[in-house]
Amino acid sequence: MSGGRLDLDADSVGRDLVALVLTVVELLRQLMERQALRRIDAGGLSEEQVERIGTTLMLLDQRMAELCAQHGLRPEDLNLDLGPLGTLLPRD
Repeated sequence: MSGGRLDLDADSVGRDLVALVLTVVELLRQLMERQALRRIDAGGLSEEQVERIGTTLMLLDQRMAELCAQHGLRPEDLNLDLGPLGTLLPRD
């Protein structure tokens, strides 16, 4: 900060924004995966539905990996440290 102005690097701000958006998307993806596994474990889905869920989750995981690579991020870059609460995303 110089003279009351905040100096921001546009590339850094853009990368941080992408990381934040991908973090939210990854959190939602993991929540959807857990919900799908609960439904599968409950046994109320047909084989076709289970197959479709599996395929969808696999494609989402691949797309997240592609987006991370495209923006120079690693999956661990998406895990926000919430201080005493721990991390936002569970560690695998």
